[in-house]
Amino acid sequence: MATAAVCRMLVIMAIILVAGRVSADPDMLQDICVADLASAVKVNGFVCKSNTSADDFFSTLLANPGSTNNTFGSLVTGANVQRIPGLNTLGVSLSRIDYAPGGLNPPHTHPRATEIVFVLYGELEVGFITTANVLYSKTIKNGEIFVFPRGLVHFQKNNGIVPAAVIAAFNSQLPGTQTISTTLFGASPSVPDNVLSKAFQITIPEVQNIKSKFAPK
Repeated sequence: MATAAVCRMLVIMAIILVAGRVSADPDMLQDICVADLASAVKVNGFVCKSNTSADDFFSTLLANPGSTNNTFGSLVTGANVQRIPGLNTLGVSLSRIDYAPGGLNPPHTHPRATEIVFVLYGELEVGFITTANVLYSKTIKNGEIFVFPRGLVHFQKNNGIVPAAVIAAFNSQLPGTQTISTTLFGASPSVPDNVLSKAFQITIPEVQNIKSKFAPK
């Protein structure tokens, strides 16, 4: 068991290093630039703060499973620059995604990063769609890896009867996420009903019914 745990950690560390070397973010120009998240100054990234410590580079965010008691039966816990200020300018971040049995991380995109996932436990159906509308899909399980190219729509679904979890690595300190359904039906201000009706070939009452499911709680 100890050997298996060490192997898992080595794989996760390799993912982090690879993601950092193939950065989608601008190259760093100094050793560190810990983000001053409270600064009113807006730049492409975050302003560096002057008082820093080891805690700026440390987090326990991904140590424990997240609650999947929600509509989709999944939870993404992001360890990005907004949660770990020391990631500023380093071009890398992680997430932990937990899935209840039947849980779905719904179709979404990351506009600023490629994503690679490593399965901690469980089994998932995963896939991405190219701009030519070709689906690349596979079932992955404990210890396996799958890559989602930058900007392409992708998803993960737990079709099993037990929970599942992955660690996801990104070559950006803040990859961004646009969930397709929420983006289109939960935008504020709202996307016009007639636009969505025509785009999805459904009636306006159907559009309004879907929108009601994505309205802010």
